[in-house]
Order: sequence, then C-alpha cells, then structure tokens
Amino acid sequence: MNAPAEILTFGRAGVDIYPLQVGVGLEDVVSFGKFLGGTTANVAVAAARLGRRAAIVTGVGDDPFGRYVRRELNRLGVDDRHVVTSSEFPTPVTFCEIFPPDDFPLYFYRRPSAPDLQVSPADLDLDAIADAGLFWLSVSGLSEEPSRAAHHEALAARAPGSGPTVLDLDYRPMFWESPAAATEQVQKVLGQVTVAVGNSEECAVAVGETDPERAADALLDAGVELAIVKQGPKGVLARSRTERVVSPPIPITPVNGLGAGDSFGGSLAHGLLAGWPLETVLARANAAGAIVASRLECSTAMPTAAEIDVLLAGGDPNRKEAS
Repeated sequence: MNAPAEILTFGRAGVDIYPLQVGVGLEDVVSFGKFLGGTTANVAVAAARLGRRAAIVTGVGDDPFGRYVRRELNRLGVDDRHVVTSSEFPTPVTFCEIFPPDDFPLYFYRRPSAPDLQVSPADLDLDAIADAGLFWLSVSGLSEEPSRAAHHEALAARAPGSGPTVLDLDYRPMFWESPAAATEQVQKVLGQVTVAVGNSEECAVAVGETDPERAADALLDAGVELAIVKQGPKGVLARSRTERVVSPPIPITPVNGLGAGDSFGGSLAHGLLAGWPLETVLARANAAGAIVASRLECSTAMPTAAEIDVLLAGGDPNRKEAS
C-alpha cells in the first residue's frame, strides 16, 4: 500500500510552450521548448524537488500531450495516480513571451474547457485527500463546474486537524466571467482553508483589499489561520492571529518570472509541513521563487534545498557547483 502524499495539489496541469528567444514576440519566435506546466503541477514538482512525497489531482486529454504530462510528472517525482483522462477535451497548452525584467504575457489555450476543470466529485479519492499532510488548491478550479463541486467535496473531506489546507488565490481573469463571480466563489471557501496566499491584486478579488495589512486582516477575518500577501519588490507579508513577519525580496537577475510563485508555493508547503518558524519558511520560499525567476523554464527549474542554501548564503545557485 502506498503511503499518503505529504503534499497533494488539486488544479491545473498542462504543457508550457516557451520561446527559446528572449525579448521577442511570438510572431517572431523561431524555436520553442516544451515543459510540464500548470500552477498546481508546478507546486507539486517544487515540493517533490525538496524531498516531499507529492501527488496531484488534475485532468489531461487522451492525447500525446496528456501522455507527456503524466510522464513528466513521474519523472519529476510527482505521483500521477489521481490524474483523470478526458476523452472530450484536449490537454491545454500555454504560450508565453519573455521580456525581462517584468513582462511575461501568457496565452492560455483552454477552450471551450480543459480536462482539469472537468474533474468531478466522482473522480476524487476522498481518503487520499483526507490523509494528505498538506492539501493545496487554486481558485481557478472554482471557475466552472464540475470542478467547482469537486473542490467543495475535497474541502469537506479535510477534517479539522488533518494538516494545512492552502488556497492559492491565483486569479486569472480569462477563466472567469467577471471579478465579481470569482469573489463570490472564493468567499465561499475561505472559511474552509487554513492558509491563503496571493498578491495584492488577487487579494482584491478575494476580499476587496489591496493594502497588504488590510488584506491580511480580511483574510484572517474570513477564517484562515495564516494569510500570506506577496508584495513584489517589497517582499512578502505573513500574518496569523499572533504573529506578523515581513520577508524582504532576494535580488537576482530575472530571466522569466513565470513559475516563481509556484516555486514559492512548493517551498512554502514544504516549510509549513516541516514546522519551521514562519520567518524561515518565508525566507526559503522567497529564495525558491527568486531562483526560478532567474531561469527560463518553470517545472524543470524548481530548486533543490542545496540551491536555496547557496542563494541565502549570497552565492549563485545557477553555477554548476551549486546544484
């Protein structure tokens, strides 16, 4: 019998098609790289890279890209037993453009729907969800049925004391009919999660606040135990009812900022399970995010613990001897 996942994510998985030329629009790109993608897949990979038993609940198409996603999940240390195959919808692909230091447009090909949004309550292994050390989900999964119902069913399976349940406030407007629709759905689940993490814009959708302190207050008032607000160049604010920590950003030369938040998330999940002091959790998560921002790809760029140590010690994790 397989041991329960230490970290189980639920949400998007697909294929990232990233240009191998930097500073060039898609119309002028001549070559691309293919990588495992999707925010919750990336979080699971990031956690696995740090030594955790990771698994994912998601959907893929019955197509070559779906087979590729499964293969890459396994190669990168993520259990794919909870991946559902759809015969109706193709595996989604995502293109990006890379304009450092801070412009990385994304183009999602997920219409009319994506297999991860077709995961239904009947597809869930509720025992696996209940037994996971930490359960991670994204608000994107609340954007349509049957995924929305499946997310509510999954949250109901998490008994009090079963470990952290983390809601990534990953708001993507192209997945929703309106910000108000997203707000309505997010507010229905905030009281069922223990941790919420997002940037100021995502907090505005979730609780109507962009100021980090007020956003953290609103998230705590909604029922979460730990609110984490990313502030970009100002670092990260974390608030519980008894603690406040601000972790400064770590300077690094950016290549592609996409995936940095997922690397932060995987390290955050790892640190929460480890029971580290909140200051340590945030410092290492910040470092993990910075490392991925300094690399081209996302899933295959997730750092090891040794690479995080190197960056925190003032070294360059991208030098060969660091890995």
